Amino acid sequence: MIIMKFLGNVLATIVGIFVFTMLFFFGILFIGAVFGGEEDTVVVKENSVIELDLSEIQYDYAGKFSDPWVTLFSNKTEIGLTDLIAAINAAKIDENIKGISILNNYSSIGMAQSKAVRDALEDFKKSGKFVMAYSNSYSQQEYYLNSVANTVYLNPVGDMEFKGLSSDLLFFKDFQDKTGIKMEVIRHGKYKSAVEPFLENKMSDANREQINALLNSIWNSITIDIAKSRNISVQKLNEIANGLLARTPEMAKAQKLVDVVAYEDVYHNAIKKLLNVDAKEEYESVSITDYTQNYITSSIITDAVDEIAIIYAQGDIESGEGDVNIIGEGAMRRSIIEARNNEDVKAIVLRIDSPGGNALTSDLIWREIELAKKVKPVVVSMGNYAASGGYYIACNANTIFAENNTITGSIGVFGILPNFSGLSTKMGIHSEQVNTHQNAGNYNPFAPIDEKFKAVTLEGIEKVYSTFVSHVAKGRKMTFAQVDALAQGRVWTGSDALKLGLVDKIGGLGDAIKEAARMSKTSNYSTKNYPEFEKDFDEFLENFPFAKTKENFIKEEIGEENYKLMEQIKRVQNYKGVQARMPFEITIH
Repeated sequence: MIIMKFLGNVLATIVGIFVFTMLFFFGILFIGAVFGGEEDTVVVKENSVIELDLSEIQYDYAGKFSDPWVTLFSNKTEIGLTDLIAAINAAKIDENIKGISILNNYSSIGMAQSKAVRDALEDFKKSGKFVMAYSNSYSQQEYYLNSVANTVYLNPVGDMEFKGLSSDLLFFKDFQDKTGIKMEVIRHGKYKSAVEPFLENKMSDANREQINALLNSIWNSITIDIAKSRNISVQKLNEIANGLLARTPEMAKAQKLVDVVAYEDVYHNAIKKLLNVDAKEEYESVSITDYTQNYITSSIITDAVDEIAIIYAQGDIESGEGDVNIIGEGAMRRSIIEARNNEDVKAIVLRIDSPGGNALTSDLIWREIELAKKVKPVVVSMGNYAASGGYYIACNANTIFAENNTITGSIGVFGILPNFSGLSTKMGIHSEQVNTHQNAGNYNPFAPIDEKFKAVTLEGIEKVYSTFVSHVAKGRKMTFAQVDALAQGRVWTGSDALKLGLVDKIGGLGDAIKEAARMSKTSNYSTKNYPEFEKDFDEFLENFPFAKTKENFIKEEIGEENYKLMEQIKRVQNYKGVQARMPFEITIH
């Protein structure tokens, strides 16, 4: 009894210390957040250069939350790419900003996002201000962005990757046969190859055809932009890629892909010269994140009453509330309804960056778009992806914009059911089921799939596919047969989708906003970002601070590529319900 009382006192003491520590910790954070903000304000000085570092940028929209505690403890420096582009546009007329420096920029943004930043930099140059670029090493994607600069520098002992695009796919059929772990696949669409790795040991002709067309279309849009900036023909760029003729700094300069081969100090001295700063002094600079934060917090006050609502749909489509990187029906439907009912909102722009996901959620969002379209114009702007479910929620808009290198289409559906009957038999584990009715039992992953169950499930898949195609046909003013011929799960680039009638125009978010304003007959307007996520503080704490530590620890131990593969397998395991999802996990090198 004495021992139990002692242990109880010890436990109470430990709990008390833990609670005190947590209260103290969050108390310090609260005080810092409330009283420490002013010290972080950055003053943009005269004759300054913006340092363009995109390493901390991932999403178009950084998100906002209804719970003030979540907002308070969120990373205040986190900004969206659209905020950053708006800041670049503001810098064009900012007298304190003389140029932009892209220095050893390594980012994780997609190709369409890179295109959007590149276009903003091209427009910035029209002001007569400079854009300079330097890197110790250029990957193809980074070079695509950096090639917009007036002068491109490369480290003398660096290298350049300019060799064309490739994509690798893994196949698991033999692995399934050897282990007894099988993924039961039910699909519609010969191109719906998200499930192909579980069915074959090699790529199908249909899948190879679409990936080849996709890569060539993306490469073509990349080389057209580079050719314009560098004054080199597309034909010459292809010759350089085929022969690896720019693999060293000297070769890259000889092929006119870079202008200067030099160390970083030479680059900075060149900027000083442009700014008329003495070589012995440091020039004034401001990071793009700080400049964008300043722009956001001191944004121009407007007397415009009219608003254009920008609703961001980014990430996988799943059930539930959603988040910055998850499209959930909760936040999306609430945002569309609010924008639809707000008389000040004259039009809606739906910005989509999604490979798709849950078919039911996609349909629920589609329905809200259909209702909103009856009240005011709805314009879609496609980012890196608007495929499968991402295209589902786009197809009924009044006008659809895509970038040339947007990945879209993928009109098809599938279902995956993991089956362990082969493995369990090998391990000596057997399963039996007792039912009151013939079809009462649920799917049993430890027994071979029942053919009748499979037939009923396929019936559901076919119904979703038929609904999907019908929605597209109605939205795009095409026949069912016309859409079906373009569908079957095949993906297209934005430029190809334009020719096929799946999108209306090539352009970015800014173009979509202008079109929305034109359609709603307003010229004096402001924009308002959605959604606002209803995430409470307890949910926020689930990812703070230990989840990030765990993620970084795993990446460090197994490597970035292995971590991505692990996450891919984890996502497949979590697929629930019929999926309107892009036909494959594509990584373009």
